[in-house]
Amino acid sequence: MEKQACAKPKNQLKLSKRILLLFNYLIKNPLIGIAFFVITSAIIISILGANIRPDSSSDANTQIPQISRLEPGTKIPFLKVRKNKEITEKNFFEKLFFGGQESAFSLVPYSDYQFVDDKILLSEYLVDSTNLNDEISQASFTLSNVIFNLNNPENQQVNNEFLQKEIEKHHLTEKTFYLGTDKHGRDMLSRLMAGTIISLSIGLVSVIISFIVGLSLGAIAGYYGGRIDDVILWFINVVWSIPGLLLIISLTLILGKGFTTVFIAVGLTMWVELARVVRGQVIALREMDYVIAGKVLGFSNIRIIFNHIIPNLLDPVIVICAANFATAILIEAGLSFLGIGVQIPTPSWGAIIDQHKEYIIHAEKSFLAIIPGVLIILLVFSFMILGHHLRNVFSKKANATVWKEKLKGAPVDSV
Repeated sequence: MEKQACAKPKNQLKLSKRILLLFNYLIKNPLIGIAFFVITSAIIISILGANIRPDSSSDANTQIPQISRLEPGTKIPFLKVRKNKEITEKNFFEKLFFGGQESAFSLVPYSDYQFVDDKILLSEYLVDSTNLNDEISQASFTLSNVIFNLNNPENQQVNNEFLQKEIEKHHLTEKTFYLGTDKHGRDMLSRLMAGTIISLSIGLVSVIISFIVGLSLGAIAGYYGGRIDDVILWFINVVWSIPGLLLIISLTLILGKGFTTVFIAVGLTMWVELARVVRGQVIALREMDYVIAGKVLGFSNIRIIFNHIIPNLLDPVIVICAANFATAILIEAGLSFLGIGVQIPTPSWGAIIDQHKEYIIHAEKSFLAIIPGVLIILLVFSFMILGHHLRNVFSKKANATVWKEKLKGAPVDSV
């Protein structure tokens, strides 16, 4: 009993030691550490979604034309005016799984304000305040309508002094746009965070589709051989010979534009390389002793393929899937840039670049197209680094196994 009691803390110590070794490894390998940080951050942003975005609306699509093309870090004063409709407040999980949360208030930017009787007068916010020749327009709102819903009868029963204090305390606010705003006055940071979900989800689903198709066809072709192998290999070569981007565009035009179409089109064009690698691995593994033993024991072919062969060839498959993830992100961005991928108003990094490509030559506004481009490079680079690292780890593991087997049968003097 004492030995068993002592064994548990020992295992816990081993687990904590592994975690420390992982962090030490990331520190010693800065590129892997950066890739790990970028991918982890993207996953967290994608999972939490609207719960952490500055603009929690669906697709981060709150448009305020008066503040279009703001520079990063700009602070804008707003008046929060209650919308004339009932807004149901969503909880954390509803925001997580069913889109964003529509705000109960409209944001009205202003440069100055004053109270006049039962109204608040706002001076129009000017993006270029240096041009004094522009006539400054004013907007007025009834105090009670700023705070209460028009359909609520209690808004007629409160005195103006109380309403003015309430507005100054809770409805006059300031918002910082850390990455500026796009040409429609939408928060760029929120749009880019929402675009992270699109990139990762398309990468994940595309890799799953290519994994299932490529693994199945490659395993069947390699295991059975003969005419089945010839037919599948012919099909692989036909698909391989068609330019990938052209095939994706063709599938997109056939299936129609949209989010789901991109999943299918990208996934159905990335399985070829995986199938070829799996086929070659299965041809080598089907002659192994444990496969022959399985046949002698009467195991079914499906059981031998999926329970005994596939688990022993997952190392190269994982490496290819990591590279395919990066490729899927690039392809999705390219399709959205061309206008045949994810459709507006759904935010996609490629679509954001397309919407602001004319600003690249303008030094002051070039960030609108450069920032999403940098994010694409960072995420793709991180997955490529991950794939390269996994390949090195698996090759070292394979070499160590080979040398271990050689040393077992070698004479002592030769070692």
